[in-house]
Amino acid sequence: MTLLSVSGIAKSFAGVHALRGVSFDLLPGEVHALVGENGAGKSTLIKVMTGAHRPDAGRIEMEGQEVVHNTPERSRALGIAAIYQQPALFPELSVAENMALGFESGGLWRRIDWTARRTRAKELLARIGARIDPDAPVSALTMPEQQMVEIAKSLGGRAKVLIMDEPTASLPEHEVGNLFRVVRELKAQGVGIIYISHRLDELYALADRVTVLRDGQSVATRPMKEVERPELIRLMVGREISAIFPKREVKQGDVVLETRGLECRASGIRGVSLSIRAGEILGLAGLVGAGRTELARVLFGLTPATGGQILLGGAPVSVRRPSDAVELGIAYVPEDRRRHGVILELPIAANTTLAILRRISKGGFLDFGRENALAASYVEKLAVKTPSIQTPAGNLSGGNQQKVALSRWLATEPKVLILDEPTQGIDVGAKAEIHKLMVDLAERGLAILMISSELPEALGMSDRVGVMRGGALVGTLSRAEATQERVLALALGHGEGAAA
Repeated sequence: MTLLSVSGIAKSFAGVHALRGVSFDLLPGEVHALVGENGAGKSTLIKVMTGAHRPDAGRIEMEGQEVVHNTPERSRALGIAAIYQQPALFPELSVAENMALGFESGGLWRRIDWTARRTRAKELLARIGARIDPDAPVSALTMPEQQMVEIAKSLGGRAKVLIMDEPTASLPEHEVGNLFRVVRELKAQGVGIIYISHRLDELYALADRVTVLRDGQSVATRPMKEVERPELIRLMVGREISAIFPKREVKQGDVVLETRGLECRASGIRGVSLSIRAGEILGLAGLVGAGRTELARVLFGLTPATGGQILLGGAPVSVRRPSDAVELGIAYVPEDRRRHGVILELPIAANTTLAILRRISKGGFLDFGRENALAASYVEKLAVKTPSIQTPAGNLSGGNQQKVALSRWLATEPKVLILDEPTQGIDVGAKAEIHKLMVDLAERGLAILMISSELPEALGMSDRVGVMRGGALVGTLSRAEATQERVLALALGHGEGAAA
């Protein structure tokens, strides 16, 4: 029997069609992937399933019975639970208290059986193999532990359908395997799982079927093993995989940035020597903990070098703090854009000029005219999709937030641009736009250092690929030499690369 099905779902907001006749179904013990670009309709469909939105048309059924007038309370009672990127837990409360909110009922003045509450929490956590103290405050838990609490909480509410929205977006690599184990155990217990992720490798590892949404419509539902990656990308974005990595040959100039034996005891960087030319994209690959982000932080002065040299245009320079880096023409777009890339509450205009406030101020007063003109020019250049430059950055999609983060540092007119995981957590179409921007910037003479955990991205966008292991640069491969096998061999310590 089908566990959950929706058919002909339509939903509009102020005349804009978010969903147009979408159909989707889920079987017991199945992992069904739901994919599509940002704006394809995934979030709206999930909100319809969980009762947050009422559809304009269509039918929802749970275990063969039509669900009429669905609400969040009705949805939870039917056994539908959703886990989002940011766990919806109260940090001041204990694990057991947070979990109880999901399945305990009764009046405000009822007597609480604290022993039974802790025992129930412990049993649910044990069911998914999570070793977490029920009495621990949620504020003391890591992000992976908070996700485990969310999953256990949903099982306490007798969830039959579990919706997981980008569950690995905030997880370190070594925790992803544990999440996969939990997903497979839940599947074996008969729970149906709707899995949303931009990371295609995860879908091939976990999913039984995949449904693709595009422009608010369901364009295909296929067994996962029957869909090749290029076809899946074409279904999602309406174009071939070659368009996702639009690398063009760019004429390279002189060496802009060079390091010689760079060391940093605090971050474990050991003897790194590399060079990047004007117009070149140097990719930096390696396993988690290899030292890629740590190297970027040294180059930007966040953790100053304790040995070796940094040279710009052939001349040694001192980078002791980020302000030194900015003055020298080094820009850094960090990995976590929501914490360090943009300030979500501020409008696009303010985010764009944060790094150059002194340049656009007179007598200690900000020139708002110059700020607005500059922001408008970058919105146009980078094709940021927004109603206004006064729109808060938090209202934008992930890809557009990344463009705003990029515009802040382009406004400093840098010579060197360091991009740490530039397309993490954004959809395939937005990735293609960011990749095109990178090539455009290289054509203008920027030297780009790109850190990426996605090998297809590192290989598809780089002129050369440097591989790090244990804080050291263990090899640099030309575009022609760089293959997944050779990069992985270097990252794992099983091969030797060319000198940097």
